[in-house]
Amino acid sequence: MDLAELNETARKESDSQKPVQIRCCIAAACLATNSQAVKQRLEEAVTAEKLAEQVEVYGVGCMRLCCQGPLVQVENNTEPESIITLYEKVTPDHAPSIITALNGGETTVSQSDLTHPFFTSQMSIVLENSGKVNPERIQSYIAAQGYQVLYHVLREMTPSEVVDSITRSGLRGRGGAGYPTGLKWATVAKAEGERKFVICNADEGDPGAFMDRSVLESDPHRVLEGMAIAAYAVGANYGYIYIRAEYPIAISRLQTAISQAQSFGILGSQIFDSRFDFKIDIRIGAGAYVCGEETALMASIEGKRGTPHDRPPYPAESGLWGYPTLINNVETYANVAPIIRNGAEWFASIGTEKSKGTKVFALAGKITNTGLIEVPMGTSLQQIVEVMGGGVPENGVVKAVQTGGPSGGCIPASAFDSPVDYESLTELGSIMGSGGMIVMDESTNMVDVARYFMEFCMDESCGKCIPCRVGTVQLYNLLTRISVGEASLADLELLEELCDMVKHTSLCGLGQSAPNPVFSTLRYFRDEYLALI
Repeated sequence: MDLAELNETARKESDSQKPVQIRCCIAAACLATNSQAVKQRLEEAVTAEKLAEQVEVYGVGCMRLCCQGPLVQVENNTEPESIITLYEKVTPDHAPSIITALNGGETTVSQSDLTHPFFTSQMSIVLENSGKVNPERIQSYIAAQGYQVLYHVLREMTPSEVVDSITRSGLRGRGGAGYPTGLKWATVAKAEGERKFVICNADEGDPGAFMDRSVLESDPHRVLEGMAIAAYAVGANYGYIYIRAEYPIAISRLQTAISQAQSFGILGSQIFDSRFDFKIDIRIGAGAYVCGEETALMASIEGKRGTPHDRPPYPAESGLWGYPTLINNVETYANVAPIIRNGAEWFASIGTEKSKGTKVFALAGKITNTGLIEVPMGTSLQQIVEVMGGGVPENGVVKAVQTGGPSGGCIPASAFDSPVDYESLTELGSIMGSGGMIVMDESTNMVDVARYFMEFCMDESCGKCIPCRVGTVQLYNLLTRISVGEASLADLELLEELCDMVKHTSLCGLGQSAPNPVFSTLRYFRDEYLALI
């Protein structure tokens, strides 16, 4: 495929679009509430009303406001200005009413307020295609400028120019630690090796996190394009997507996307008639949380038990099967094409001085608007939780928000004026993590929160090192004694000492960060511990 064919595919796809587009959310959250049946009934209603030539019904990925699913978006282009309506909590029985409304009829289906800050405060870079393109049709992605950047990179840029662009953009890894992406790419590009690999870490295991899953379900080609650009930049010809088996929809759509890209000549040999070859394979994990750690992930891909090993050497120097390996997560790769398309300076102008661009967050817990948001770095917790999220339902009071999953911490409502960026969250005793945000109200016992996350880490420990294998068990036991009122002040002192030991002596990030929820709850809610002693 050359540029002319790519543009012709985009033109045909755009010309084939019907005046009225009805998009049904066929993502995990909405499928669980019967959205597939809603889509089927909408198709039947279109046929019954003899509107097949004017109306197209198709499935898309996440539409963000998950708590109101199933969601159906109607884009009506029959008027001079396009009219977009988002219907909430749609049932199969609502389908005829939605179709009737196209001709001016009445409908009783609830509609989302698209002027609410939940929608208007978002800035879409990673999610710009989510809920719009058909994730199972490569032509839909191509019509949305898909693979244009890859063509431009392969035909008009050198690998070093690509690395330089990513470096100047200020993009940092969205998987948790926030390591500079350009620096990581440059290290792999300079590393010597007969082969190099690119890995996409899609092993999203934090409780309450569903960002990566939603991106893969909604816009899989965006991730494939980002991986291909990264591979060209660092000199790799083979890539792996490591994804957990609990994400069957994402896996299926990735498999479809890879197959389609291969059939179009966008993956495989001599991509866009260049000398660049790149193939992608999928590896499905069994759900071990520790496999989100890069060395454990690579061991799993190699067919070994998924346990971490000491670093150095780092994957950039000696990774998969001993070869230089680039590892980034889903959201990081999804940022690549927009950066190249719009320019490094454009991306660097968004966010804060040290945290550039946007961040996707999954809002969950005691919050009115559960769902997916994408906001510029530096947006305050107050704006995210109280304004966009709508606060606690039924006029409840927000007590804290937990960020960063089991590796993160609990931030009290008194600190909600803080901006959300890597440095600010670290100062508050938490981390950005992959982007999960769990909101808690005044009824939440913070000792129980710390105990819950410690139990998670205890269960997910691979057992390779004693500090994590034994330490998390003892921490869990101490937290249990405190929560049931059987602990003394000496136990509280022992808890803090043991947290410090586990943090500084564990082999990998799982054990090193396991005490973080305890540290943060002791820092801000120590009185709740003391009240139980």
